[in-house]
Amino acid sequence: QVHLVESGGGLVQAGGSLRLSCASSGSTFSINAMGWYRQAPGKQRRFVARITSDGSPNYADSVKGRFAISRDNAKNTVYLQMNSLKPEDTAVYYCNVLSTSYWGQGTQVTVSS
Repeated sequence: QVHLVESGGGLVQAGGSLRLSCASSGSTFSINAMGWYRQAPGKQRRFVARITSDGSPNYADSVKGRFAISRDNAKNTVYLQMNSLKPEDTAVYYCNVLSTSYWGQGTQVTVSS
C-alpha cells in the first residue's frame, strides 16, 4: 500500500506562483514514474504533468512553459512548481503513481482574477 499526501495548495492571484508537494510512503518511489492531475468543478480529472524515474518531464499543453515537475528521491517527494497562474488553473490537484490506482487526497488551488 502506498500513501500519497499532497500539500501546498491555496488561494493566489492571477500571475502568482505556488509549489505543490506530494510525499509518498512507497519504498519503491525512486523507480516509479509520478504524475500530477487536476480536476476542476464539474469536469473530469485531467493530466497536468508526469516525471519518469530518471527525471524526464512531460506536460499538458495548457501548462507547458508555466509549470515544472521535479522529484527528490531522497525525500520520496514529487513537486509541481506553478508559475504565471491563471484562473483556469483553479482545480483540485492530485498526485498519482503512474499506472497504478494510488492517488493522494488532493490539494485545492484557487486562482483569483
